[in-house]
Amino acid sequence: MPGNHRIVTLDGPAGVGKTTLAKQVAEALGMAYLDTGAMYRILGWKLGPDAATLPEPELEQRLAAFRFSLSGSGAHSVLSVNGEPVGQEIRTEEVGMLASIVGKLPAVRTALKTAQQAMGAATPLVAEGRDMGTVVFPAAPCKIFLDATPEERARRRFDQLAGMGHSPDLAELTTQIAQRDEQDRNRTIAPLRPAEDAIIIDTTTLDIDGVFQAIMAAVESCR
Repeated sequence: MPGNHRIVTLDGPAGVGKTTLAKQVAEALGMAYLDTGAMYRILGWKLGPDAATLPEPELEQRLAAFRFSLSGSGAHSVLSVNGEPVGQEIRTEEVGMLASIVGKLPAVRTALKTAQQAMGAATPLVAEGRDMGTVVFPAAPCKIFLDATPEERARRRFDQLAGMGHSPDLAELTTQIAQRDEQDRNRTIAPLRPAEDAIIIDTTTLDIDGVFQAIMAAVESCR
C-alpha cells in the first residue's frame, strides 16, 4: 500500500496513554497524528447505541455520509469529519463504550479502514488505535504496542478527565476499562492484540517521559 514506509503505528488498550504519546511522537518526527479512536468515537456518538440493530444497507448508507480529513502535523494535527474538527464532546467514557460497540460492526470497520488507508497514502503519519499494525497498516515497518494494567490505566484516565473539569469515579472507570478490554480483545473482527512484529512496551511503571523515550528508541530501531 502506498505510504506505508512513512507510517508509525501505535496500538494499545483503552487508557494506556496513546493519544498524548502519539501526539508527542508525531511532533518529534514532524509527521501528522491520526487518532483513529476518535473516528470510532464520532461514529458511535453520531450513530448511537442502536447502530448494531440497523439493517446493513441502511448502516452503509449512513456511513457513506461521513467524510474524514486530516490536516496539520504533530500536536497541531486536526481530524475533521464533513469539514468540522472533532471536538472534546466525544471524550467521555459513555462515548467510548459506544465506540467499542460500533467497532464490532464489519461495515463500520470497513468504512473507517478505507478512510484511514487513504489518509495514510496521502501523508506521513503516526497512526494511533487498536488495530493499526494488525489490520489497517500491516506493512508499516514500525509497529509499537503499548500496554499497562487495567488499574493503572483507570488511574491515568481519572487524572485526564479530572484535568478536563469532569468528576470521574475511579471504581467506575476501572469497571468500564475492564469492559472495554473484554469487548476489544475478544471481538471476532480485528481483536485488540499486538502485531507479530510489533515492539511491545509495558508502561505500567513508567511516567509519560519514560514511555516517550522508549517509543522514540523503538522508532529509531525500525530505521
